[in-house]
Amino acid sequence: MSVLFVEKIEATHTDYDTIIVRFSGEIGIKSDWTRRTYEKQVLQNIKYYLKKDNVKPEKIVHTRGRIYIKTSNVSPTSQVLTRTFGVSSVSPAKQTTSDLNAIFEATVSIAENTINEGATFAVRCHRVGTHTYNSLEVCREVGGQILAKLKHRNLAVNLTEPNVTLTVEVRDKDAYVYTQTLPAPGGFPVGAQGKTVCLLSGGIDSPVACWLVMKRGSFSVPIYVDNAPFTDETAKQKAIQTAKKLQEWSAGFMNKIYLVSNGENMKKILQEAPARFTCLLCKRLMYRIAEQIAQKENAYGIVTGEAIGEQASQTIQNLCAIDEAAKLYPILRPLLGFDKNETEILARKIGTFELSTQKAKGCTAAPNQPATQAPLTALQEAESKLNISEMVQSAIKTTKVLTL
Repeated sequence: MSVLFVEKIEATHTDYDTIIVRFSGEIGIKSDWTRRTYEKQVLQNIKYYLKKDNVKPEKIVHTRGRIYIKTSNVSPTSQVLTRTFGVSSVSPAKQTTSDLNAIFEATVSIAENTINEGATFAVRCHRVGTHTYNSLEVCREVGGQILAKLKHRNLAVNLTEPNVTLTVEVRDKDAYVYTQTLPAPGGFPVGAQGKTVCLLSGGIDSPVACWLVMKRGSFSVPIYVDNAPFTDETAKQKAIQTAKKLQEWSAGFMNKIYLVSNGENMKKILQEAPARFTCLLCKRLMYRIAEQIAQKENAYGIVTGEAIGEQASQTIQNLCAIDEAAKLYPILRPLLGFDKNETEILARKIGTFELSTQKAKGCTAAPNQPATQAPLTALQEAESKLNISEMVQSAIKTTKVLTL
């Protein structure tokens, strides 16, 4: 998993006047029609972020595989665009013409602000179009210019492990100079796939699952099933806060969370069903509630943070048994093969880990000895003593929709 954020842009805003946005490699291998559709969605999502941050670029140029954003607000905007799905990387850059002397001038200017005394550097060049020079000549001549202009700094060329790499990207009549490539999440742009709903608990796993679905171009409408009084208010607030954090990645598509009261149903489960089945019956009930909301939202699936063996309710046998409750929609589990450490690493990178690990009351309805291999027939027998349809509808009636 790549690092998704860079804390510092290596130059002042006066050095750079353009942001180079590169599309995800996955988009580039699609058919022409699909690629154009996905690139258009990326551009639309980028414009959303620019408007949200009140950035009014001088110009946006969309070419095959690239978007060039001309703006004086380069540094903070570059950081924001590293959260854009469908983008593989972003570079703050200085734009100039493809004239070789103009490239020399721009590159030396960037070098003066980024290469410290005694440091090593390298020059790379990528070209598209027809020019009177080749890429190797650009690298050689630019390197010579830097050594001559900054000879008082005792610089040296190192092509294998330089302290600073200056890259010249020549595109027909234009050229761009930059020293950083900021990783972005890649994947497909949010909005390229259909909508889902996500059972968001506020714990570590479910926000990561929701994020991974967004990375594939879908967006989820979060649902928090509130089991109070068996959980506390902190648990609900954690779910709301993680939803708000995820909303930052959604390009405006995620804008609400459903809050569903389920405490009275839990009381009935505890009274009527075997204790060892409590969590499984609760999960089956959640799936049914989520299906009702999915229908309302015209969604195509239910996302959960379940992983094989992560909890007693998540053994293969139990997952099979609880899946049966979902009649209308598939249960999507992006974390199915993740271990906890992998999930936590990703949670830290997307910004939900600290929110998810805030102290909160655990669910007191959970049994001391939960079933790990519950037969479906046993769960169905336990549910026969409950009016499941009525319980689902009573929970749906309590639903509140909170704008994020």
